[in-house]
Amino acid sequence: MKDLVIDRAEVFVVGPDTERYVWAEGMSEQFMTNTIVKLTTRGGAEGIAGAAMINPHNFDRSVGETLRFLLPDLIGRNALERESIWDDLRDRGTPTIPQALSLIDIALWDMAARQAGMPLYQFLGGARSKILSYASTPGLPSIEAYVDYVERCASEGYKAVKFHCWCIPELDLPMCETLARHFQGRGIDFMLDVEQRYDFRSALKVGKRCGELGFGWFEAPLPDFDADGYRKLTRDTGVPILPAGNSWLNLQQIEQALRLELWNSARVDATICGGITPIRKIMALAEAHTMNVEIQCWGYTLTQAANLHVMLAFRNCTYFEQPPYEAFEYGSQDVIRTDAEGYVHAPPGNGLGIAVDWPAVEAAAILKYEVR
Repeated sequence: MKDLVIDRAEVFVVGPDTERYVWAEGMSEQFMTNTIVKLTTRGGAEGIAGAAMINPHNFDRSVGETLRFLLPDLIGRNALERESIWDDLRDRGTPTIPQALSLIDIALWDMAARQAGMPLYQFLGGARSKILSYASTPGLPSIEAYVDYVERCASEGYKAVKFHCWCIPELDLPMCETLARHFQGRGIDFMLDVEQRYDFRSALKVGKRCGELGFGWFEAPLPDFDADGYRKLTRDTGVPILPAGNSWLNLQQIEQALRLELWNSARVDATICGGITPIRKIMALAEAHTMNVEIQCWGYTLTQAANLHVMLAFRNCTYFEQPPYEAFEYGSQDVIRTDAEGYVHAPPGNGLGIAVDWPAVEAAAILKYEVR
């Protein structure tokens, strides 16, 4: 058991020079930082995890700096005591950037699954080995560009596409109507994400029309904490309503939201809600309410992998969110891509199953340190 005592933690805050995207009118190109944690035990067992921060103007070091205050309390702990470690680290009196705790927890689960000689999704229960994906678009300049993008997605096998758009109802609604008309009968499910930027009247109008058009869901129409607005939209629009998934993070908040029927499906991200330990409980809670959790995956490959393994361990999730490929694959030797039938598959290796390109990580690191 002494061999599984944690004696080293390494942090890499990675800011690669890759293509940058926008997903709302007036938004500047976004810098996506990848913070990676690597934990090592006395016996040489390793666990890794990665989480993204997305901000304008520059890369964000905040997750890496927050880890400076958490990781010292990890040294000397048994790596198998994930629940105890999570509980000890989660409350520091003032709010902590949630990705920091998530990284520690996911790295511990990765290590445990590797030690068991199993892919993480099987270690968690193994409900399935593949799941349909949807192409999650960046913001595009015109309706014609969206038509072309969906045509390309359809030719690659996608059965679903989610639109990031202008987040202006007068522009978004004609785009949705054009896409629905152009691809009618093609067997492609559409979803709309407006990044919490609508007011209630616009959200109601667009939501009702999306319901008439048969959209799979309408995501983040209002700020996540607008409980009354979400309850009314869920009741009155005729399209499934989802939150953005970055604000209602803990089990008690989500239980309240489900009980109040604010959404038709929950939405979280393992790298934001605290890791694998809490998202397992969120999945079970939603299942008890006969509800799906449509997990988000907008991040680099390690972020995608952690969320994919949760989706494959549980059945109450419909789609994997496939972000644009190459810009989000920096620093990984293994990648996650949608196949010609529209599915993504579990990575073949144990744990997260993702081999990190450490020289590439080192080359783009804007902050790195270790704790012993």
